[in-house]
Order: sequence, then C-alpha cells, then structure tokens
Amino acid sequence: MKYHIRDKKLAPQGRRKIEWAESMMPVLRLIRKRFAKEKPLRKRRIGCCLHVTTETANLIRTLKTGGAEVSLTASNPLSTQDDVAAALAQDGIAVFACKGESRTDYYRHMSQVIKRGPEVVIDDGADLISTLHKKKKEGLLGGTEETTTGVIRLKQMERDRVLRFPIIAVNDSLTKHLFDNRYGTGQSTIDGILRATNILISGCTFVVAGYGWCGRGLAMRAKGLGASVVVTEVDPVKALEARMDGYTVLPMNRAAELGDVFVTVTGDIHVIRKEHMRKMKDGAVICNSGHFDVEIDKEALRLLTKKKRIMRDFCEEYMLKNGKRIYLLAEGRLVNLSAAEGHPAMVMDMSFANQALAVEFILKHPGLESKVYNLPHSIDERIARLKLKSMRIKIDRLTPEQKEYLSSWKIGT
Repeated sequence: MKYHIRDKKLAPQGRRKIEWAESMMPVLRLIRKRFAKEKPLRKRRIGCCLHVTTETANLIRTLKTGGAEVSLTASNPLSTQDDVAAALAQDGIAVFACKGESRTDYYRHMSQVIKRGPEVVIDDGADLISTLHKKKKEGLLGGTEETTTGVIRLKQMERDRVLRFPIIAVNDSLTKHLFDNRYGTGQSTIDGILRATNILISGCTFVVAGYGWCGRGLAMRAKGLGASVVVTEVDPVKALEARMDGYTVLPMNRAAELGDVFVTVTGDIHVIRKEHMRKMKDGAVICNSGHFDVEIDKEALRLLTKKKRIMRDFCEEYMLKNGKRIYLLAEGRLVNLSAAEGHPAMVMDMSFANQALAVEFILKHPGLESKVYNLPHSIDERIARLKLKSMRIKIDRLTPEQKEYLSSWKIGT
C-alpha cells in the first residue's frame, strides 16, 4: 500500500492545522532550512512510529526535506489526527494510521513501515523497535526513542543483551523531558480531561499517580486550576519531593476514598486496581496519560460492572454492582492525545528538534555499539539557545575570568 488513512478529503483541513503548528516551531524550521541545503539524510529510509499529529507532520516534513524517504505509522490507536494523516499522504508520505484503529490494524500498519526496509527508526513507546527485533530484520543503523516508557523497555533490552542496534534516548535530553514531559503533559492532559468531561477542576480532589516529570507538570497545572492535589508514589525520594512541593502524599488505597479525578502517569501496570475502584466515590473520573493502556486495570473494572454506556466522546460510564458510577476516559489510553490534541507545538518544537538531530547524529556516527545513548549535551544546549532566540530572550555569557575560575581548583577563600 502507498498509504492507508481514514479519508483523503480531510487533507485541506489537515494542511491548515500543520501550517498553524509550523508557525510555532521555529527551532525545527531552522533545522529544516539547514537540511534543505545540506541534505544530510539523502537517500536514507526512515521508519517512524509516532503519534500522528500536526507537530509530528512537521518533523516528517523536515526529515523529507533532508533527503530521506519517510514512512509513518501511529504509535497509539487513538492518537491519530485523521486530517493530518490525509495531508501527509497527499504530500507523498507513506502514512498508515486511522484514529480508532483495531489492534490488528495497528500492527498491520506497522508491518507496512517495516516492509519499506527502514535504516533508521524513530519510535514512541518502542513497539516498532521491539517488533523489528522479533522479525530479526537486518540493515538497521540505529533508532531513536521519544518517551519514558520506551526508554525503559530499550534499556532493559540492552541489559538483557538482545538490543541489536544503537538507540538514542531522545526522551532523556534535557530540552525534551524537562519541557515536553512537564509542561506539555501537564497542559495537554488537563485539556483532554476537560474536553471529555467539561468538569470543574477547581475545588476537586485531583489524584496524580506518579511524580516523575509528567506527574510534576500535571500536579502543577491541577493546583493552578484550584484543585486539591494528592500524589501517590512508590519512590520515597519522589514522594518526599511531592510533599516538599506542597502536595498531599498518600498510598492509592487511601487516595481512592478521597479523589474526584484520578490520572495515572507512571509507565507501570495496574496502578489503579479492583480494591481501589471499590473504594472510589460515586462519579469518580479515572484516566491515564502514560504511554500504554495498562495503568488502569480495565479487566477488573469490567468485572466490577453491571452495565456501561457512552456518556460523551471519550467518556464511558461504568455502573458498578455496588451502585456507584466510575467514568473511564479514552478507554484508558493517553487521554491527552485521544480526547485532545496532545502537546502544544511550542514544546514539541524542542522534542522534534532533538529527533531530527538524533537521526543526523546516528548517520554521522556509524560505529556506535548496540547500546542506549543520550544525545551529546552540546546538542541539547544548541536547541535551548535556538529556542531562547526564537523567544527573544538573551542570557549572559561567562567572561574569560569566570571561565578560568570555574576550571581552576587553586582559587579558594
């Protein structure tokens, strides 16, 4: 197949949205301008498994401008924006993605990307990379990983000595996780909850499961909207940090009795389980903003339920056998990308600048071992400086005297 999308007539609408996002992605535009001159990706085949959004479309166009032959499949069945997919297909991109696709179609679409023999892969969640390993595909020069969940999987593959090509952990770049995970997830998750429910956040008890960078951003935004925020954690250091940041810290078993809204952002399985659901208030809203739909035990919820119905788009009511109602958003999948549009373009500008430069880095360093690497700090700094410049922000530079002082151990009191 050349492509598989929902409706090619949606292309004009998608093109306008892509253009809008592009206007807010100045760093990626600068990289694209250089790529147009230098063609560092000339005749390279790049396979991407990413959320098919307006921001992703601008990354794909940047890679194509650099000379690459690009194919794209969705990294989540509910995160595709069908009009964006249509616009990319019209631009000659081999895109395979439909919002709401079945699990069968999800992997069938992925196989179309694999059939195109990618030399470099860009992944979000590591499904494409792990599938390539199962199929024992050869000829891969390397890959990049966008999200925390995927990096965790890939580092485990490295520890198990099954990783067969080098990976750049783009998620671990400072200009990615400090901004995308915190400010992007914080805002877009709230956006998804509001679109699915139209509830008032102010005055509610808002439970955040996990206090990594995504949890930090989400707690910050919920507090800013007037919620009473409760954090649940398994890591004592992160739990202590959450308390020092002013949040109530409780085990989920206790938080379940208090919460009005629950959001999981842990990357782990069954964070909200049967014993928690039984204790929840009538009308509790539960959702997930971690990569996979495993953080809420949906099977346990099904077994506790006597009937269910759709209340709004991406909002399903579960009437429990005990008479209480629980509202599950977006089928337990990424609520920010399923019920809303994902991160703002301004923050994805830095994330996808990292992706574009990571691909270039892999091609310039063919001797990398089969390990998980971070991008050099110099690239992180370059992206930060470009972003500051686009925001018309100037900062100081070290004087020669200051540089000498910082590099010396002889100068004391």
